[in-house]
Amino acid sequence: MQEHEILSLSTDSSENFIKNDKSDADKKKTFLQDYPMVKSFLAGSFSGTCSTILFQPLDLVKTRMQNPTTVSLNGRHVSLSMLNIFADILQQQQIKGLWRGMTPSLTRCVPGVGLYFCTLDCMKRIFFENRSPGPLEAVTLGVASRSFSGALLIPITVIKTRYESGVYNYSSVGSALKEIYHKEGFKGMTCGLLPTLFRDAPFSGLYLMFYIQTKELVPTDVLNSPYASPAHFTCGITAGILASLVTQPADVLKTKMQLYPNKFSGIWSAAIYIHTKYGVKGYFKGIVPRMLRRTLMAAMSWTIYERVSQSVGLK
Repeated sequence: MQEHEILSLSTDSSENFIKNDKSDADKKKTFLQDYPMVKSFLAGSFSGTCSTILFQPLDLVKTRMQNPTTVSLNGRHVSLSMLNIFADILQQQQIKGLWRGMTPSLTRCVPGVGLYFCTLDCMKRIFFENRSPGPLEAVTLGVASRSFSGALLIPITVIKTRYESGVYNYSSVGSALKEIYHKEGFKGMTCGLLPTLFRDAPFSGLYLMFYIQTKELVPTDVLNSPYASPAHFTCGITAGILASLVTQPADVLKTKMQLYPNKFSGIWSAAIYIHTKYGVKGYFKGIVPRMLRRTLMAAMSWTIYERVSQSVGLK
C-alpha cells in the first residue's frame, strides 16, 4: 500500500471519528432542547419534595390556628398561639404529629410544584425566549402557571387541609377522595377553589415579580459564583414575605370553606362570617407560620430549581 493511500485512510478515519463525536454532542444538545418541559417538571418536583417535607409542621400549625379549636396543655386551656399549638401537638402525638398530613401534602405539592415550573418554563420559552419578563409580565406568568396547577389539584388540596385540621380522620388519600365524593359530590371535591386561586395565583404572580426584580439587583458575577445559592435564597425570602402579606386573607377563607363546606354558600358568606366573629384581624389568623412556611418553602424551591436546572442543562 502506498504512503499517500495510508495517509488518506488515516485522514478519513479521523474525520469519521470527529463526525461521530460531533453527532453524539448534537444528539445530547437535541435531547436537551427537545425535552425541556420534562426536565422542568422533574426539577420542580424535586424542589417541591425537599421543601414540603422540611416545612410541613408550619403548614399544620397554620391550619390549626385558622380552625377555632382550643388547645389544652397539662389539663388547662391556653391561648391559640403558634407556640402553644406546637406544644399541644408534641404533647398529644409526639414529634411525628407535626408531620400529620404529609402524604396528601406530598401528593399535592410534588406534582403541583412540578407542573408550576413546567408551565412557567414553557410560557417563558414561547413568549420571552430572548429576554427577561418585565414586572407585569412576570405577574401574569406566575398567575397563569399557578392557576393551572392549582385548579388541577384542588381535590388533593381539600384533603390536605382536612388532614391537617384534626377535624377529619381519613385513613388514606384514596379513601378520603371516595368519602368526599360519596357524601358531598363533585362540589365537595372542589370546595374552596376560588379562594385557593385568589391565594395561590396572586402569591405566585407577585412572588415571581419580586423574585425577578430582586435577582436583577444581584451582580451577574455573584450568580455565576459559589455564592449563587445564598443569593437566590435571599431573593426568595424577600419575595415571599411581600407576597404572603398580600394573600393571607384568601388563605383564611380557603381554610374555612374547605373545612366546613356545608356552612358557607360561597366566598362572600365565609368573608362575612370571619369579619363578624373575629373582625379584620380574623383575616390574618395563622399569618406567622404561613409566612414562614411559604417564604422559606418558595425560597428553597426556587434555589433548588435553579441549581438543578443548571445541572441538567436547562439554564
